[in-house]
Amino acid sequence: MTTISFPKDFIWGTATSSYQVEGAIAVDDRQESVWDAFCRVPGAIANDDDGTVAVDHYHRLDEDVDLIAALGVSHYRFSIAWPRVMRSDGTVNPRGLDFYDRLVDRLLEVGVEPWVTLFHWDLPTSLPGGWLSRSTAQAMVDYALAAHERLADRVRIWTTLNEPWCSSLLSYAGGEHAPGHTDGGEGLLAAHHHLLAHGLTARALREVDPDATLGITLNIGEAIPDVVDDPADVDAARRVDATLNRLWLDPIFKGHYPADLIHDAGPLWPEHAIHDGDLDIISTPIDVVGINYYTTSVVRARRDGDGPVEPRVVRGRTLGAANPLAPEVVTVPRALPVTDMGWEIEADGLRRILTRVDRMWTGPAGVWLAVTENGAACRDDVVVDARVVDDDRISYVSRHLAAVHAAREDGVDVRGYFLWSLIDNFEWAAGYAKKFGIVSVDDRLDRHPKKSFEWYSEVCRSGEVAGN
Repeated sequence: MTTISFPKDFIWGTATSSYQVEGAIAVDDRQESVWDAFCRVPGAIANDDDGTVAVDHYHRLDEDVDLIAALGVSHYRFSIAWPRVMRSDGTVNPRGLDFYDRLVDRLLEVGVEPWVTLFHWDLPTSLPGGWLSRSTAQAMVDYALAAHERLADRVRIWTTLNEPWCSSLLSYAGGEHAPGHTDGGEGLLAAHHHLLAHGLTARALREVDPDATLGITLNIGEAIPDVVDDPADVDAARRVDATLNRLWLDPIFKGHYPADLIHDAGPLWPEHAIHDGDLDIISTPIDVVGINYYTTSVVRARRDGDGPVEPRVVRGRTLGAANPLAPEVVTVPRALPVTDMGWEIEADGLRRILTRVDRMWTGPAGVWLAVTENGAACRDDVVVDARVVDDDRISYVSRHLAAVHAAREDGVDVRGYFLWSLIDNFEWAAGYAKKFGIVSVDDRLDRHPKKSFEWYSEVCRSGEVAGN
């Protein structure tokens, strides 16, 4: 067994998002979000779960910060709820900001630096058209500036968007996330407006706070052709890569959308919505890119004998293609272990992705990387003396930290790792059945650290990971 060591200034963190943990959806003048509305759609959420209470972080802030302090992380990544901070008429809700004021103060009291994400999917329903409207991008600037004005004296790291692929393509084309639309053209239009919101927000924050650390978080993936010398499989992988990765990284770092993506999209491409100057805004310089990583995939083109493409029906809802450029691409299962989400575990994929992003996009721009989410949903069915013994999660995180270390050894400028997640929570369309946390929550909402909590605490404090 070998031990790998990280430098003393390496960022160790854990993370949550507002809708997944806060609850209190009708408290202190919070307005409705698209996820509040989506949870009322029959079949949208497993077990008809919703975020009304979540894990009640809104009322248990002090208890949860004490857990974060006990964990020993240097940073805590959380998102601000846009519907909590802004009223439906576009004015600021000071009572909503008060909550984040208290959270930031408590974090700093225990020596933990806040890392703020401005948008983690809980869009106010009061915004006409949602992400299909260009005006939403400007509304995000107003919201971001309001949050910044209150918190910037203590918050120095700001992420604009979390995983915009999910809140555009998965939400407007695939139908799996709020608002649940299934139109490929809408998905690409929403993607452009997300990127525009990112650029406008980064530009506005840079203007008022030149020394802030600004970034975006993307769920970068890897699509591997099943047969590497089969042109059809190679093309299938290219199409997946186009929307999952290059749709975001090319405009941010190269100032243009991928030509092959535009060609493949054909009439779905929202050319009419891309105004002169938009790409200059989108490519506003930033400091850091967060990488959320869970798995890779092997894909192939459809073969003779595969039969027609059947629509996906989940809990009575017919879903669309989250990748409108590749609706017929087939995912090929491998002989790999999977998490409780059914996601294949391939830790070395994280090393490859970090290296690719660094070499092709962020490195030449002088931008550093952080792994802003990585973790595993596990069954958590081994309990000894009332404590979850989640050795499978510990193994998962250990192997992925080894991948981060290997990327660093290869010269990739990756400076931090955030374990997802601090606590079991509302896992979007999967409801509460899927457990990502290193803290469990019982029926009374009492918190119980798992074995992985103790293990990760040792890692954070020592900066060392024993190999396995």
